[in-house]
Formats: sequence, C-alpha cells, structure tokens
Amino acid sequence: MNNSKQIKAGALLSYFAIAFNMISGLIYTPWMISQIGQSNYGLYTLATSLITLFVMDFGMSAAVSRFVSKYRAEGNQQAVNNFLGIVYKLYLLIDGIIFLALVVVSFFINSIYDNLSATELETFKVLYIIVGLFSVISFPFTNLNGILTAYENFVGLKLADLFHKVFIIVAMIIALLMGYGVYALVTVNAISGLLTIAIKLIIIRKKTPVRINFKYFDKGMLKEIFGFSVWTTVSTLAQRLIFNVTPSIIVAVSSTGAIGSALFGLATTIEGYVYTFATAINGMFMPRISRIVYEGKKDTELMDLMIKIGRLQCMIIGVLCVGFISFGKSFIVDIWNKPDFVESYLCAVFLIIPSFFYLPLQIANTTIIVENKVKLQSFVFIVMGIINIVLSAILSKYYGALGASISIFVAYMVRTALMIVIHVKVLHLKMWQFFKATYFKITPWLLLSLGVGLALENFNPISAGFLRFVVNGVAFVGFFGIVMLLFCMNDYEKKLFLGTLKKIINKIKK
Repeated sequence: MNNSKQIKAGALLSYFAIAFNMISGLIYTPWMISQIGQSNYGLYTLATSLITLFVMDFGMSAAVSRFVSKYRAEGNQQAVNNFLGIVYKLYLLIDGIIFLALVVVSFFINSIYDNLSATELETFKVLYIIVGLFSVISFPFTNLNGILTAYENFVGLKLADLFHKVFIIVAMIIALLMGYGVYALVTVNAISGLLTIAIKLIIIRKKTPVRINFKYFDKGMLKEIFGFSVWTTVSTLAQRLIFNVTPSIIVAVSSTGAIGSALFGLATTIEGYVYTFATAINGMFMPRISRIVYEGKKDTELMDLMIKIGRLQCMIIGVLCVGFISFGKSFIVDIWNKPDFVESYLCAVFLIIPSFFYLPLQIANTTIIVENKVKLQSFVFIVMGIINIVLSAILSKYYGALGASISIFVAYMVRTALMIVIHVKVLHLKMWQFFKATYFKITPWLLLSLGVGLALENFNPISAGFLRFVVNGVAFVGFFGIVMLLFCMNDYEKKLFLGTLKKIINKIKK
C-alpha cells in the first residue's frame, strides 16, 4: 500500500475508532460512573493525572518521530537502527528515574491530598500503585507510535489503537458487572495497554526494516538527541501544567474536592473526544513534511499542504465546537443522564473553543519540530503553563472546575497567538494567506450553523430527551453539510466529502 493510500486508510480507521469511542461513550461512560460512583471517578481522574505528571519521556518520542523521519527522507536505514539503539538505552535510564520519583511521592500522598477523606485516601493509594506500575512497565515502549508513523504504517498503528479501545470497553463492562468496581477501571486499562504494545512490536518487526542496534553508541548523535529532546522536555513539562496538574489544584484549593475533580474530568473527556477526532490525521504528515524540507520544496509545497489540511481541520473542529455549544448541555443531562454534571458543559466549552484556533495550525507546528525550532516552542509553552498555574490557583478557589477551565482557555489562546508569531517570524510562512483561505472563508458559515443549532435547541417542540437530541443533531449536521457543500468547499473537498459519503453508504448497504 503506497503512502497516500496508507494516509487515507489510516484516517478512515482513525475516524471509525473515534466514532466507536464516542458512541460507546454515550452508553458506557455514564453507566461506568454510576457503577463506581462520582467520588471514585474523581479519584480515578486524580490518580491518572498525578501519575502522568511524572511519566514523561523527556522529549524522546518527539525525537524518535523527528529523527527517524529525517533519516528515512535521506534513505539512511542504518542511521535509524543506530539512533534507536541509543534511544532505548536512554529510555531505560529515564524509566528508572521515574520509578524512584513515584516511590518518593507515594510517601507524601496523605499530606498532599489532606482534603480527601480516609476512605478516599485508601482508594486513591491503590489506584496510584496500579497506574504507577503500568506506567513504569509501558514507558520504554512509548516510542512505538513514532516508529510506525515515521514508516507511514498508519493502518497497523490505527488497528492497534482500535483494538485498545474495543478491549477496554468490553473488558470493563464484564469487570464492573462482576462487581470489581473502580480498581477494575485501572487494571483493565493496564492489561489493554500491554496487549497493544505487544501488537505494535509485532507490526514493527514484520512490516518495517527496523532492526535496533543495541550495541551502538556515538557521542555526537547522543549530543544531537539531547539538544533536541531537552527543549521538547521543557514543552512537555509546560503542557503537563495544564490537564495533569489542574485536578490536583482543584482538590487542593477548592471546597468541592473530589467532586470538582470529577466535574473537570468529565469536561476533559469531552474535550478529548474533540481533540482526538480533530487530530486523527495530523501525525501522519511528519514524514511528508520531512521530505519537503529535505528536498528544498518548502516554499512551493508546504503552504499548499498547510492550507489543504487546515481547511479540513477548520471544518471538522468547527462543526464539533459549534455542535457542542448548541447541544452539549442536553447531551450531558439527557443522553448521559448526568444532571449533577451540568457544570461540566461550561467547562468543556471553555476547553474546546481554543482547539478551533490552534489545531488547524498543526502542519506549521510539525514544521517547527522538523526544522528543530523546538526551543522557541518551549518558551511559548512555558508562558502557557505559568498562566494556567497562576489563574487556576486563583479561579479554582472561588469557581472550582469552571475557574480552572477558564484559566486553561486563557492560557491556550495566548499559546496560539505566540505560535503564530513564530510561524511568521521564524518559519517565514505566509500566515495571512493561510487565514484568508481557511478561517475567513469558513467561519461565517460556522456562525450561521451555530445560529441554526441554538434555534433548534431552544425551539424544537419535541420534549423527549433522546429523540429531541437525535432530531436536533441530524438536522444540524444536515444543514452544516449542505451549506459547506454549496457555499464553502472547493473541488478537492467536495470530491473527498462525497467520495467518503458514498463509501459509507455502500458499506451500510452491504
């Protein structure tokens, strides 16, 4: 299968996996919360966020994607094998450091989370141990996605990720029905993660020429890796000051405690759906961007690629954002049957809106990595992280999860503005041309669709919650699709949209 077909097939598999995740979430997530309880769900969110704060690869995953794509563009397979040999040694060293850090933190859990009750603390400690052990075991394999992406084996990568999602849902339903409670939530995630790692290792062994040279060592290459990964680490640390630290801030400064963490956790789940759906194709373009830069075609091909992908992303993210703003509250209250989580609606709105302004820039952001300008990106992320920490500590005290979400909104918007400055001043990209071709042409129709969505939500006479939601959703998507097709899409986008729609209809008929 050639690269273009791999991208298309990988994208379709990504969207299928996301659709499965979202549809199953309509049924599974509210049921799961009812089974383990709102407080335990908050503890689960807290435990995973705390562990993730420490389990970082210090820029190694980004280094793998960047350098393997670069060496492939140069046609140097031996350099790939040698590079990965050094990388895996570094992974094992970092893994040992992470393990020691998690052990040290475990001794201070009581004092860090003194707002939790004695029962909640005991539950949290068990969750912390299970998640921590899995994270330490799986950490050395976090670069597998980067290898598969660099070799453009998107079908194998997305099939493995789809298996991961399906296994978790099926196994969790069985475990909860058997009465295993919140501990099953983290145990099943761990088992599924290990099985997925095994699948990816098999794919790499059979479908790529990668044969890691564990004996290789070179100071020059090690220095080059560190020069890249140090600043990527800074960026990663700054990003961790967003979703992974925020639940701890809410518990520490807000009177809502674990409930506030649960409200924020549900909002981040919704934001995660939007982010995952919107970024399903982004990671697939690093090899192509590497070839464009290596062949000196940046001025002629990169902007065309950026506009093509940016327009698609604007439409995808735009309809998700507008749709959630219109129907998100009824989605949480009527479909998920979680009136106690209604505050999560506003939280999610503040979390997803910045995605519309940032995610369509991913081709330019990937170019920053390819051209090794991550030092500048790290400065932007530091500013973002500091803004979030300061505002969260202030706003969460008075407004709980909503205050934390507002702080993230502000931090994200500042990040987007500063990244655009880098795109213009450092990468010398014609961002005005990009904005005219994307946001300026698409946003008016999104605003019109928002008006229609809000009208449907407020004036639809159907009273039944589920039926009303479905009717509103179908009408909204139908209106958006027709408007985009008639007034906004170019010939390429019409062909892509109608071709995909035709394939879906044919699959349903079969």
